[in-house]
Amino acid sequence: MPGPPVAPAVSIRSVSKRFGAGPLVLDGIDLDIAPGEFVCLLGASGCGKSTLLNLIAGLDRPTSGTIDTPAEGSAVMFQESALMPWLSAKRNVELALRLRGVPRRERGELALALLDTVNLADASEKRPHELSGGMRQRVALARALAQDRPVLLMDEPFAALDAITRDLLHEELERVWKATGRTIVFVTHNVREAARLGQRVVLLSSRPGRVAGEWRIDTTGRRIESPEVAALSVEITEKLRKEIRRNAA
Repeated sequence: MPGPPVAPAVSIRSVSKRFGAGPLVLDGIDLDIAPGEFVCLLGASGCGKSTLLNLIAGLDRPTSGTIDTPAEGSAVMFQESALMPWLSAKRNVELALRLRGVPRRERGELALALLDTVNLADASEKRPHELSGGMRQRVALARALAQDRPVLLMDEPFAALDAITRDLLHEELERVWKATGRTIVFVTHNVREAARLGQRVVLLSSRPGRVAGEWRIDTTGRRIESPEVAALSVEITEKLRKEIRRNAA
């Protein structure tokens, strides 16, 4: 017999958002995200993806509707690594551990373990200006993991990186996700990135943002150049173009 249904890690019910007296940014979003699921939020620039991520993070409140998340909260990773420039990679991770309340005697070893998780233990004593853009984002990922939250929210974290570095970080993120079991909500405007990473891709329409389409992806071991990624990208892109044309009409 199947077990009892598992409660979603994130439950979004009829969520709408407007800023002040302006137009609706999000309109009636309904979305459940299962524990351990990797969901990509996709859409054209300005469709409200980042706004929805901020609402899930608790950085803002919806105008209407409800969002239920784990009591432990969420960790957020942004496009910019936002590392403390005067601290080493290890110290940046230790800062998150200190804010979490981890005893001082334990922070160093745990910070090194987290940097090792993102394959960066060898650079633990380097400061941000000594690291490449991809390495800085790995430190930012280790810092987000240091918060030990069940949900990881990622707002276009690889958008500023070159294609090769981005592809390498896709592999790193997939490995970390499988190793940690985190629930990940990943915002991107890159269709291939969404098709490469997500177990599920959720397309938001242009403003006001509504759920315009969903794709569940069962295949594993995908790469950015995989035929299934290319085929899915074509399908999603066509739907996205229709949404953009509809909005412009």
